[in-house]
Amino acid sequence: MIKIFNLIGKLSLSTFENLGKITLFFFMSFFWLFKKPFYFKQFLSQFLDIAFYSLPVVGLTTFFSGMVLALQTFSGFDNFNDEGTISKIVLTSILRELGPVLAGLMVCGRVGAKMAAEIATMRVSNQIDALETLSTRPMQFLISTRLLASIIAVPFLVLVGNIIGVFGGFIVATFKLDLNPILYMISTIDNFNSIDLIQGLIKALVFGIIISIISCYFGFNASGGAEGVGRATTISVVTASTLILTSTYFITALFI
Repeated sequence: MIKIFNLIGKLSLSTFENLGKITLFFFMSFFWLFKKPFYFKQFLSQFLDIAFYSLPVVGLTTFFSGMVLALQTFSGFDNFNDEGTISKIVLTSILRELGPVLAGLMVCGRVGAKMAAEIATMRVSNQIDALETLSTRPMQFLISTRLLASIIAVPFLVLVGNIIGVFGGFIVATFKLDLNPILYMISTIDNFNSIDLIQGLIKALVFGIIISIISCYFGFNASGGAEGVGRATTISVVTASTLILTSTYFITALFI
């Protein structure tokens, strides 16, 4: 019995310790955003990697999610399967929840893992130490640029994903379910609520911070050679994905 309590205590202390370190890591990264020099090429490279190269997977995911949502709404609401009901459910679900969460998870799996692996490799191969000897601050050069790129790129991906997801619902509603396309579009425009869009963009902003900070933190503190790189990558993706799904509940609760 005592061993169980000891284990719970160790896990709790480890959790709070890591939480404190991650919080300090975030504030340090944010602090160096406002210090010169600004590594624009590094930032641009990270932004293109997140925003441009993640666009196909985010677009494909949200497109089929919108299609499935329209199809399930039509089959699940037998007495309300008209243009107004389906368009409203698709639009609201995509803007508030599915668009931001799916985009966040896709970016976490593709970009978050890459961030963690790159920085962890630099750590175990002493490249980060080499940056310090060259009078380059690793936090400013590696972490802050990735943080800023994520903050800008993830909301951009969510905006594009929202459009593609709503379009996917429109395709199914008009070509598969034989609903009136004009009425569907009019209903979509009438049901558009700026609060839903703002809620989704706030989630995207938070997800961008979570992905970059968690991935960079575990990569920056990696150790143990190739095994340490793999461990840091796995932990970062699992932790960031869990935090994305957890934080979306609390953000949603703020708007209700």
